[in-house]
Amino acid sequence: MFHDIPKPTLARMKYLEEIDTKDRADGTPRLSRLRQIPAETGKFIALLAAGAPAGQYLEIGTSAGYSTLWLALACRLRGRKLTTFEVLEEKAEIALQTFELSGDEDIIDLVRGNALDHLAGYEDVSFCFLDVEKEVYSDCYEAVVPRMVSGGILVADNAISHKTELRLMLDQAQVDDRVDAIVVPVGKGLLVCRKK
Repeated sequence: MFHDIPKPTLARMKYLEEIDTKDRADGTPRLSRLRQIPAETGKFIALLAAGAPAGQYLEIGTSAGYSTLWLALACRLRGRKLTTFEVLEEKAEIALQTFELSGDEDIIDLVRGNALDHLAGYEDVSFCFLDVEKEVYSDCYEAVVPRMVSGGILVADNAISHKTELRLMLDQAQVDDRVDAIVVPVGKGLLVCRKK
């Protein structure tokens, strides 16, 4: 899956990586930055997504579509589609360019707006990647977990880098009898939950 990344996808990934690096170095305001995952996190979530059971694939927090491209690799491999949610209009526009340039428009459905306003319409979730503003993680977790299929996987980013802000959700997941959960030290730390 990672040895044969299509050239347009790889080119867009490298372009977004360069912008992200520049944004972090030059003091670009937080909400304007791409704030995307590192490549190792992308590979890890793509591996998990490729092994998820049948069902709907979701991403909460698209930004410019970098993590979406990694998940699209898994979706193509498995013949699945991905729905991704982005609340910021300017990021959604960049993401649309990303999907057009990578040739992934056919398998990615970008929903503009707050995912919490839409998640009730999604059932049989087999995979969900969560990477949004930290104050809504708990609400997103509670909106997704009841809609997951048995064996479904939810991955939340920043479980180590933002451990203090995410303490409530992390503690909740660790004792939630609906899932098995573990924090994995990949990238900025990932909470990985598997629905029982």
